[in-house]
Amino acid sequence: MDAGNLVRMANRIGDFFESQPDRAAALADIADHLRKFWEPRMRREFLALLDGGAAGELKPIVREAVLAHRAELMPD
Repeated sequence: MDAGNLVRMANRIGDFFESQPDRAAALADIADHLRKFWEPRMRREFLALLDGGAAGELKPIVREAVLAHRAELMPD
């Protein structure tokens, strides 16, 4: 999958959940959305992008959510 597209999609998810007043819930909801709706291949590629230095392209809330909930996002 196109790396830029994964980053754009993740940032759009972050845009949606960023308006939640409870930051901890927003972070959990972002991670939960990625886990539920992104297939394992997408999550694997996304996490590899982060490990490769693409974290700077992510919205801070998305970066924080992924770092806080990374273990839940790892495909089996």
